[in-house]
Amino acid sequence: MEGDAVTLSTDVTDTQTDDLIMWKFGTKKTLIVKINKATNEISIKDHVLDGKFRSRLKVDSKTTSLAITNTRITDSGLYEVTISGNTETETRFNVTVYNAVTLVSVLEGDSVTLNTGVTEMMDYDLILWRFGTENTVIAEINVLANRITVYDDVLDGRFRDRLKLDDQTGSLTIKNITTQHAGLYKLLTNSVRKNFSLTLYGEIKMSRLPVPVISSNSSQCSSSSSSSSSSSQQNCSLMCSVLNVSRVTLSWYKGNSSLSSISVSDFSISLSLPLEVEYQDKNTYSCVINNPIINQTTHLDISKLCHTCAEVHASCCDTAEAVIRLVVTVLMGVAAAAAVVLLVNDVRSTRG
Repeated sequence: MEGDAVTLSTDVTDTQTDDLIMWKFGTKKTLIVKINKATNEISIKDHVLDGKFRSRLKVDSKTTSLAITNTRITDSGLYEVTISGNTETETRFNVTVYNAVTLVSVLEGDSVTLNTGVTEMMDYDLILWRFGTENTVIAEINVLANRITVYDDVLDGRFRDRLKLDDQTGSLTIKNITTQHAGLYKLLTNSVRKNFSLTLYGEIKMSRLPVPVISSNSSQCSSSSSSSSSSSQQNCSLMCSVLNVSRVTLSWYKGNSSLSSISVSDFSISLSLPLEVEYQDKNTYSCVINNPIINQTTHLDISKLCHTCAEVHASCCDTAEAVIRLVVTVLMGVAAAAAVVLLVNDVRSTRG
């Protein structure tokens, strides 16, 4: 893929002291690398073909393998290496470099920066930003001429007051994006070629993406049978749910690893995703709902939602015991009050 490095290996373990190795490119067999083992001379001719390989070729003097860094579409073609000495060998490589496209999604009205990946520009760098199928130049940096130009009047002024160039890296920032700015952006420099496909997702407010709700299912402890399996007592059944959502994915995560997920397209429905964990599990779990722009996360608190059946029954027993004590206390109070009334009536009768 464009921008990657590629190594053309000859499978030679070691060359002879009098070998002559030559790497050639294209149908015209242009010489790009020459190694003379007799004179211990290595010549990389990266100035040929208008300097298309400049500073991007590296050869292994022992194995004669050729490495090409920061590959470009124009590097595609036929490579040939010949090794002449006591015997002569010839090896050919057919290289195809694919165009790399970085996908970028952004909310309408927001800003986005298309990064060049360059930390510092060189004195001879020329950086061009192009847009659309017609490759209209919208921004340019000429380091040698110390000139930065933004062509925001092109294409009926759709980029007016929206473009900004970083004078250190050449990265392009587009502000207040509308549907007119969606499309293909091409970066061309002396050493870097990149494509960016910019799409708009449409305005989505955070409040319209609900927070996932995690609940536990304690029905597994409803049976009082003493023969229930130990696994049913040690596992905790959970459910993560969201209501009335569309174009989202609901997922369970264990740490940073995805365990399961469910997606919905354009229909507004409710989603639920189950998960079963051990009640003593020390891992961190979270339920995440997301779309290409934003996400909402709810972290699982196992200590609050997951209990053993024994703990559930103990909690139920504690509650029942408290209720019984309350009832007994109330009854005792009623009985005491009745005894007082009877005593008062008895005293009155005696006095009478």
